[in-house]
Amino acid sequence: MRYLSHWWPYGVLASLSLLAGGPSPAFAADLGPPPPAPAIEAPAPLGWTFRFTPYGWLTAMDGTQTVRGRSVKVDASFIDIVEESDTLVALMGDFEARNGPFALYGDVVWSKVGADRSAVRTRAPAPGITGTVGSALNLDIEMAIVEGGATYEVARSGPLAFDVLGGVRYWHQRAELSLDVAGTFETADLVIAGARAIARSGSVDWLDPIIGARMRYQVTSGHELFLQGDIGGFGVGSDFSWQAIGAYSFDFGTYQSVTFSGVIGYRALYVDYVQGEGRQRYEFDMLVHGPIVGISARF
Repeated sequence: MRYLSHWWPYGVLASLSLLAGGPSPAFAADLGPPPPAPAIEAPAPLGWTFRFTPYGWLTAMDGTQTVRGRSVKVDASFIDIVEESDTLVALMGDFEARNGPFALYGDVVWSKVGADRSAVRTRAPAPGITGTVGSALNLDIEMAIVEGGATYEVARSGPLAFDVLGGVRYWHQRAELSLDVAGTFETADLVIAGARAIARSGSVDWLDPIIGARMRYQVTSGHELFLQGDIGGFGVGSDFSWQAIGAYSFDFGTYQSVTFSGVIGYRALYVDYVQGEGRQRYEFDMLVHGPIVGISARF
């Protein structure tokens, strides 16, 4: 009896341990301390995403064009430009690479547009040009606009995000202005073709620094509203320029991890650029504006 009473506490403990689903005290001592809990790794960053958007810009033009000191007032609608231009749009595209709040962007526009006498009106010549001015017959402009820069997200509230941006906008132009030959019209620096005097600008290039801001609003999954405004020039290239863009994108399909979206919106771009004096004066004081329509690929 003394032998059984000596082992009785150990038997009770072992029974309770087995009923609780664990090992006996002797077995628990043999197993040692429990293994450490596995470490939980932080989620990996999303990394870079890319978006390419070829688009069409249905441009109208309002302002003043001066070539070789001869100025015309331009008021050409998109329909006027379509009727006069042989080639309306050759290349337009926008690209963005984003990593979290930081993004790089680029935009290219190349166009060759024209406007006839219904959309251009003769204005007074520049200082240093004498004689009467022949009436304007037509204006042709070859124009490239290349924009690039970076944006950074500075604030976010739910689906609404705000970015600041900075970059440069490069312009390249060639303009040809046709005028009626008048009896007292100075033609020393013009090309005469029949009853026309043609003023050609040659290649004109300049670079504008730009600063601005963006607003991105996710209306719902796959639908986003985009607003951007910027100003530039500041006398470095042009005297002054500004731009405003509003667009709406909507996803409509995915193929091999590439999401495709439709893009509709409106873009307005104004610039006031002047170089030279007298017969060498070139001026492009113009608002280029119109609807934009495109398809975006995001991956």
